[in-house]
Formats: sequence, C-alpha cells, structure tokens
Amino acid sequence: MTIKIVPINAFETNYIWLLIAEDNNACVIVDPGDAAPILKFLHQEQLTPIAVLITHHHWDHTQGISKLAAHYSLSVYGSKHEKISGVTHAVQEGDVIAIDPLKLKLNVLDVPGHSKGHVAYYGQGVLFCGDTLFLAGCGRLFEGTPQNMYESLQKLSHLPDDTLVYPAHEYSLPNLRFAALVEPDNQDIKKQKKLCEKKSKQNLPTLPTTIEIEKKVNPFLRCEEENIIQAVSEYA
Repeated sequence: MTIKIVPINAFETNYIWLLIAEDNNACVIVDPGDAAPILKFLHQEQLTPIAVLITHHHWDHTQGISKLAAHYSLSVYGSKHEKISGVTHAVQEGDVIAIDPLKLKLNVLDVPGHSKGHVAYYGQGVLFCGDTLFLAGCGRLFEGTPQNMYESLQKLSHLPDDTLVYPAHEYSLPNLRFAALVEPDNQDIKKQKKLCEKKSKQNLPTLPTTIEIEKKVNPFLRCEEENIIQAVSEYA
C-alpha cells in the first residue's frame, strides 16, 4: 500500500504530520496541537483518521486530541511515562504499533530529554521524533538532562542512514545558521543551508531530513568529534 506523508501547518512553526493511505483514504495524525486545520483538511480531502500518535505532553502537540475524538473514533497512542489527556493506548520502548488499514507497523522508542517521557515512532523507513531531533538541531531541555538527550540522539543516529526524519517544527534555517558558526568550514552545512533557503523562499517545508544528512550537518549528533569540542570550548 502506498502511504503519503503530508504536513499541516499549525501555530508559527509546528508541523502536524498526516500519514495517508492512498488506497482507502484512512490516515494517522501525528501530534495534533490544533484540531481546526486538521478537521478542515480531513473534510477537504475526504479522509478518515483512525489513529493519533503523540510524542510528548506539551500543549502544542496535544491540544487538538479532544476535538478530534469528538468527531472520530480514534486510537490515541502516547507515552506511558507522561500524563496526557485523551490517550487510549499507553506505550513505551519495545512496543510495536500495528495500524492495519495502512498496513503500517511502528516501533516505539524512548527518547527523553526535551521531556522526561518523550517517545518517537519508527518503522518502514520513517521516523516521527517530535521535539527530540530537528534538522541540524535538537530540542530544548525542558525536563530531561543533557545525558538523557545525548543518549536519545545517539539512539536515533544508529537508525539506518536512509531513514526519513519528520520533526515537529520548522527550525531548519536557524539551526543551520548555528551549525555554521560551530563548523564554518563544513561544506555539507553550507549545501544544506542553500537548499533550505531555496525551499523557504518557495514556502515549502524543509523537511523531511534523513539520518545520513543529520550525521553530516547536526553538531548535536557529532559532539564527540574534536572540531566540535574545540568550537564549543572556545564559546564557553
């Protein structure tokens, strides 16, 4: 079955990702912070949502759950380690979510750091990582520790290089500007920055990225490399 992944814009920087089965118009919603644009899109495209994936408890990822549940019968998956209103299936690392109408299986990964119970969903070559990993960046440490985030990012970096990464925010250009300060001679960062600038001017998402790209441009995935350590030491 062919699955199409499309973004719905919310607030200033959020992406709500929809996985759509082109054969039957069933879909899965990731991190519905705002129900209004989702309901509008579902109506326009005549889609039927069957499941919701929640990466963490912050309001801009969860606020739309109740309104969506009022319109549709939904399975709502969220972290076992966080209190999230509306979750019907509490999950943690080791769990596998099977979404039969899309013939989709997703593995749950514990990736604390941004929040203590943050999870990601990985399967069939795609990763939905919420606010843990961004293009050329990572999430702020609101609840977890630097060690938590380091271990979470290392876990994601060991996924296959061709994994398509779908973060929940459009932070690519500011992240790439920071990465360029850390590594001014990194040609991959310069190349990715030009590409993202071009997409941004066309009002296109700069995402998804890939694990392979992140290994080249994301300083938070390469913090053991000597030039990264030196740049951070000079800043400190």
